[in-house]
Amino acid sequence: MAISLSVVLLLAIILVVLVRGGSLRPGPAVVAVLFGFFLASTGMADDIQNFLDSIAQSINSIRF
Repeated sequence: MAISLSVVLLLAIILVVLVRGGSLRPGPAVVAVLFGFFLASTGMADDIQNFLDSIAQSINSIRF
């Protein structure tokens, strides 16, 4: 839960920066948000979550 909340917050910040910076217009930003919202309710949501969890675990296991 904490990882998914962090990812959502990070993506929201990136989206705001892109819209405010002029790199992304508000219309396509709304489409991107709606796409993510509806994608989360499909059967692919579990596969995407598993993929993101494995990436997070891989990053967490890196020791510097």
